Amino acid sequence: MSLAQVHYTSAAPGDEGTAGRFTAVGPGVSGALLAEIEPLLRHELPDGVADRPSDGELRSLPQPFTYATLSDGSRLVSRSAPVRDTAGGAGPGVRFHAHAVHLPPGVPLPGDRLPVEAWRSPHWVAVTPDGAIPDPLALPPGPTAVSEGLDDFAVSRGPWLAAVLADLRRASEPKEPGGRPVVLVERQCADVARWLGLASVTLPRECAERLTFTTYTRRPGSSAMRVVGMLPEDAEAARAAGLRVHVCTGQAPSGGGTDDVWATTAARVWRSRSPELFREARELPGEPFAAGPLAVTALCAGIALGPDGRTAAAGWAADRPYALDAKRTGQLVEALTSPGIDDRTGPEFDAAGRLFGALEGRCPASATAPLAAMLVTEAVRGGNGSLELPHRDAFVGQEGAEVAERLAPEILTELGDRAGPRSVARTVQLLRVARLLGVDGTDALPGVVDRLAPALLAEAEEESGAGAEGLPGFAPALLELLDEQFEVRTALLGALDRLAPEDPGAVARFLERVALPFTGTQALPHLRMCAEVPGAMATLGGDRAAVWHRVLRAAGLSPFAEPLVLRTAVGLVWEDRAPTVEEARLLLDAATSDSHRAAGTWARLVDAALGASASEPPATGTPVGPSPASTDEAAALAHDLLRGFPGEIGGRERAGLLLLDLVRELRTGAPEPGWAETVRTLCAQADPVEPALRERAHTALVERLLAPDRPGAELYDFVHGDDAELIAAYDRTARTETVRTRLRTQPAYAADCFTVWTAHPHAGRTWPPVAAALLDEVLRPAVRAMSAEDVAEVEATVGRTGSSGRADAFRTWNRVSTLGRLGRRIAGRVRRG
Repeated sequence: MSLAQVHYTSAAPGDEGTAGRFTAVGPGVSGALLAEIEPLLRHELPDGVADRPSDGELRSLPQPFTYATLSDGSRLVSRSAPVRDTAGGAGPGVRFHAHAVHLPPGVPLPGDRLPVEAWRSPHWVAVTPDGAIPDPLALPPGPTAVSEGLDDFAVSRGPWLAAVLADLRRASEPKEPGGRPVVLVERQCADVARWLGLASVTLPRECAERLTFTTYTRRPGSSAMRVVGMLPEDAEAARAAGLRVHVCTGQAPSGGGTDDVWATTAARVWRSRSPELFREARELPGEPFAAGPLAVTALCAGIALGPDGRTAAAGWAADRPYALDAKRTGQLVEALTSPGIDDRTGPEFDAAGRLFGALEGRCPASATAPLAAMLVTEAVRGGNGSLELPHRDAFVGQEGAEVAERLAPEILTELGDRAGPRSVARTVQLLRVARLLGVDGTDALPGVVDRLAPALLAEAEEESGAGAEGLPGFAPALLELLDEQFEVRTALLGALDRLAPEDPGAVARFLERVALPFTGTQALPHLRMCAEVPGAMATLGGDRAAVWHRVLRAAGLSPFAEPLVLRTAVGLVWEDRAPTVEEARLLLDAATSDSHRAAGTWARLVDAALGASASEPPATGTPVGPSPASTDEAAALAHDLLRGFPGEIGGRERAGLLLLDLVRELRTGAPEPGWAETVRTLCAQADPVEPALRERAHTALVERLLAPDRPGAELYDFVHGDDAELIAAYDRTARTETVRTRLRTQPAYAADCFTVWTAHPHAGRTWPPVAAALLDEVLRPAVRAMSAEDVAEVEATVGRTGSSGRADAFRTWNRVSTLGRLGRRIAGRVRRG
């Protein structure tokens, strides 16, 4: 099929108002298409072109080569050449003559070539011919001129290769770039064409065909092409327009210029002068621009790649172990394990580990042994705890023995170092590698597990505190280790069991996240208790006593035989709080004092006694007072604790318990003399004493001092002690309804209170006003409410227990009260009259 050719001559510089013109148009090119084609064939000369350029200057001017798609799906390939203008005017000028070939929709180029291959066709002309001329796209068979020297060009443009290839790949995507072309800045249009020649070899055929381009323009922002070429003097304007500009002249850019692994690998292939590898890579499975196939092909051809390229190759081969034959598999393994590589990364080792796992069983062990050796060496020397380790049979012959001999001293040294290993993952990895290589670490194992056990808890707590949920990061490798090595499992579970009584809550939280295998014959009472507590809490709820019994049963041991189970059970159930008095009584009765002493749980019982609540919600108008039941139970508990642990309890805790014991004796027995002084002394020794405990002691003391049978000496000491806090407690208790009722109904008690409250008028500064207020505000209303017979009995009792003067004092005090009542009665009658 003969393709239509078009010739166009542009206006010369300075011909304002003069447009270019088509000088020849082949058949089938409509006027509408010509209107669309004309802007593609217009070109501006560079600045500074001479009016009368020499032949050399004329040849040095740009010769744009263009490939464009038109609105109807047809395409246009053209080349423009600068020519002298001899058509009148002030003197010879320069204009462009464009020679173009139109390809109808669906019609390929002759020979199914790519457009850029016609760049140096000998049939392009710079004048309008008189007759038919050969089709410039009809090239002879074989390599075209555009392919010549591409290797040399690629090497010369090495610093820019990866970044430009990455942008050319993006420009070749099916979606139109939307008027944002890639700009290639070169001094010669031919070099821009060579970039496109590199793209035609590197990219898949369908992508290269989508690359529309022009090798020269001065207005890239308005170009519809995907790739445009520019001269260096116009580069700044392109940057200012926000375009992606590659200045491929002058100083090379620093760094690689792109993180596109495919482009970086393609650049290495070009610099190795091996463009045939692009075709080989496209024959492998995978996405068109996946880095894996190209990286595998390059490594098998002996081309050195960086860590990203090697990672891509190993990952691709791990996903498709069937895609390579034995020869190429061996070449890939050899390239990945080369001893000259010193920049391997963690992701690369991970990919190599996956590749080993994929090849294991598919290939002979001799083929994968280098990978296994590299992985275990990295596990020991590189500290990569995430590696998938090979199995024990991964090594064959002398190679395995050499690896073990080389790494064994390093493994044993680090495992035996008391300052390390520093992390759980590292320790687990070393133990697994030691077994893999047959390294005997029996002597180091006890010390290793003693350091590993607390590290497990600490790292799990740290991850949990950071918001991590589920298995800790080290858990999968740890569980594999315990499954692989019975002796390690036994030793580690034993170390955790010994550690559990010190921090049972941490162990329980760890076991909730990591299900350790301790279902065998080991006793492990503390681990079993820690594993039991979540279920017990969930089913028994807030009944901590029931939870404690169930957890203790899970130990399988009696606290009499193994007292430390007491500590673990108490720590699990009451981890962050003290037991109540009732719960503490249960714990005390569950084992002997010797068991509690060995377990250290006696301290929890002391906390329970000292922290017991002293108050109950009061009725309306009733002051808050101590609960007799809670007071009696806490005091009884304190008494038993002082008897059971005399050598362990000391300091302020002992003073607090003695206060509670004094409360018990004040209410139920006959304490030693000097009650008030004892209370003051013990409160000082227990400082800072809990407010509830202080209230219990003061209340018990003043209740006993307000009792009818209190010793006079104790009352005397109390009154003359002038302790404001104790006297205030006495005042509060004397005003309670219990005391008021007793005053109204028991004349003898009222007589006793009158005697006490009037007997010490000069006992310090605190007591006299309190006693006077009690006489007036508590006793006087009670006496007013008595019958005449009861008042007479009070007066007689005061006289019998005191003296005739005391009886006279009562009559005077009561007469004042009577006169007051009589005066108020008369005043009321006067007001009514």
